[in-house]
Amino acid sequence: MSIPLSQSSRWFARPLTLVVVVLLAVVAATGFLAIQYRQERQAADLLFERSRQVLETLERLRTVIADVEAQRRGYLLTLDPSYLKAYGVSDESVRRDAQALQALVASDPLQNHRAGHLALTVTAKLREIDDIVKTASTSGLAALAMIRSLDEIRSQIDQMVDHERFLLVDHEKRAEALERRKTWLIAAAVVIVATLAGAALALARLEARRRRKATEENVQLQNDVAEREKKIRRLVDANIIGIIIWEVDGRILEANDAFLRMVGYDREDLTAGRLHRATLTPPEWHERDARTEAELRRSGTAQPFEKEYVRKDGSRVPVLIGGATFEEGANQGVGFVLDLSERKRAVEALRQSEERFRTLVQFSFDVYWETDAQHRFIHQEFADSLADAPASGSEIGKTRWEVPYLEPDEETWRKHRETLDAHLPFRDFELARLAPDGSKRYVSVSGMPVFDDTGRFVGYRGVGRHITERRLAEEALRAMQAELAHVNRVTTMGQLTASIAHEVNQPIAATVTNAQAALRWLRAQPPNLGEVRDSLGRIVEDGQRAGNVIGGIRALINKLPPRRDRFDLNEAILEMVVLTRSEVLKHGISLQTELAPGLPMVEGDRTQLLQVILNLIINAIEAMDGIDWGTRELRINTGRDAAGGVLVTVRDSGPGLDPADVEHVFKAFYTTKPKGMGMGLAICRSMVEAHGGRMWASANEPRGAVFQFTLPLERDESIPAQHVRSNPAA
Repeated sequence: MSIPLSQSSRWFARPLTLVVVVLLAVVAATGFLAIQYRQERQAADLLFERSRQVLETLERLRTVIADVEAQRRGYLLTLDPSYLKAYGVSDESVRRDAQALQALVASDPLQNHRAGHLALTVTAKLREIDDIVKTASTSGLAALAMIRSLDEIRSQIDQMVDHERFLLVDHEKRAEALERRKTWLIAAAVVIVATLAGAALALARLEARRRRKATEENVQLQNDVAEREKKIRRLVDANIIGIIIWEVDGRILEANDAFLRMVGYDREDLTAGRLHRATLTPPEWHERDARTEAELRRSGTAQPFEKEYVRKDGSRVPVLIGGATFEEGANQGVGFVLDLSERKRAVEALRQSEERFRTLVQFSFDVYWETDAQHRFIHQEFADSLADAPASGSEIGKTRWEVPYLEPDEETWRKHRETLDAHLPFRDFELARLAPDGSKRYVSVSGMPVFDDTGRFVGYRGVGRHITERRLAEEALRAMQAELAHVNRVTTMGQLTASIAHEVNQPIAATVTNAQAALRWLRAQPPNLGEVRDSLGRIVEDGQRAGNVIGGIRALINKLPPRRDRFDLNEAILEMVVLTRSEVLKHGISLQTELAPGLPMVEGDRTQLLQVILNLIINAIEAMDGIDWGTRELRINTGRDAAGGVLVTVRDSGPGLDPADVEHVFKAFYTTKPKGMGMGLAICRSMVEAHGGRMWASANEPRGAVFQFTLPLERDESIPAQHVRSNPAA
């Protein structure tokens, strides 16, 4: 917008021109003074440099005079030529320095005169000294007096030095005066320029204020409109959400690219007028659109609501739409449209995920639970198939150990709570509760700790399932295994009838013999009571021996419940060796035992482990019964395994095992003996595994088979098995 030049503008032009002229004059004066200052500064710098060079030259002359004086003095005192330089060297040096000095002080008459006189004096004195030294015709005292006359030369040099230093101080004062003048000139120029600039700025502000006041309203209106259009255009072009400009009757006048992509139309369709609310809206939404139109006409705004649009290809897109008219009672407005497709898909995916999770819980577990940081139940969800589920919410707010239970014991609960307090995952924690019918209901619980985004522990999530049927089946299986083990033991005892009879008959026969001997000693005159006492002691030992054999057999044959005892495994092995000694002798087998001393006590059911050892010995005896070549050897070893437990090894020199049968021999009803049941090794392995160990077989070298089993230690008993004792049995 152009504004004509007014009277005030012409009035403003005259003082502005004056300010410009004054500024130019100040600039010219400043330039002139700057040139003058530069010339004076250069002259002062030259004088300062000349004085410095004069002082340096005088200092060199002083040094040369001192050097010559020292040389000549040394020679005259000692007559040693080594003190002298070549003739003429001192004269030439003095001549050069004198000429240089005269050239430097040529502009100063007084110093020039002093320099010329100094040069002549120095040359004459040095010539005289050289002559005296060359002829050596002058006495030492005369020569020394001549040398002392050089003090006059030094005095002249000192006068010139003092004069030059005075000039140097004067030059420095002039330089400082120039710098002060320069500072004052610059300050004055700055003040003048600042004053003129302030005056010009004030005039400019007056004129600008007048111009701004004349056009303020129009500019403000234009700026408001432009800013509003800019914001709207930026929002529209950002394509964050769909934006449309419409008429209340439904025609869409303008839309951004986000909305066009949403409904599948292009800008040509928009220009052609093919976008209308009625054509974009499915029939079932027309009633809702009618209410929105009435709301716009009444209040000018439409609160956001969900609806659907029909895309150009016929598909539908869910949207959230809201809008307002540009002004109250206007026919046009703006609408904001948000595509809800992703959210709808996410909601559907979440719903399906929850459905899948619910199905997984329903078919895989009986309960899903959550606890807080204090391990109190905050959520429980039971499967529909659970018949005796607790009442809804009856356990909320309680910990797992606060709900009535029958098992486990307090020590197991303490360990479980230590796991929870350490925020560690746990799996298959079993507990028993009272069922409504009075029976036990067994539950297995597993859980994982939950942490928030900051790493703070917030509780546990987990699942539980009823294992009552599994526990009942396990108990039935254990009962069946116990029955089979008992049958196996009874069968084995039947096979060892002769050996058992032999082991029992031996202490009985020994008892009879010792009793007869005691009677003989009593009939003697006098009776030998000492021998009688010894015989009775042997009778007691034999009776205890027979009782131990009978007790071991009774323990093996009786059906006793499983027990957890701590016993010496080496003693148990020797007990079975004694029980089978007759069979070993009958089959001509050499039995060797190497039992590691100091083995830790084993914890478990002694009867079951005795049966394992007995079965392995009997199997080895039967395996070697059919061979007619080589030596029949049976070796039993004990020691520590790599994991720190106890290792038992039974080796025989029988026909051995086929590599394909190594694992099959532990299967039920699998046997390589014509009259075997195929249950012995299967029962043995199950017993060992029930004690937390493992059992396996391998080939022996050069022939035979090796059966080994390990038993873990319940306690940390680290007694080393360093020595092995050999206990051969015939």
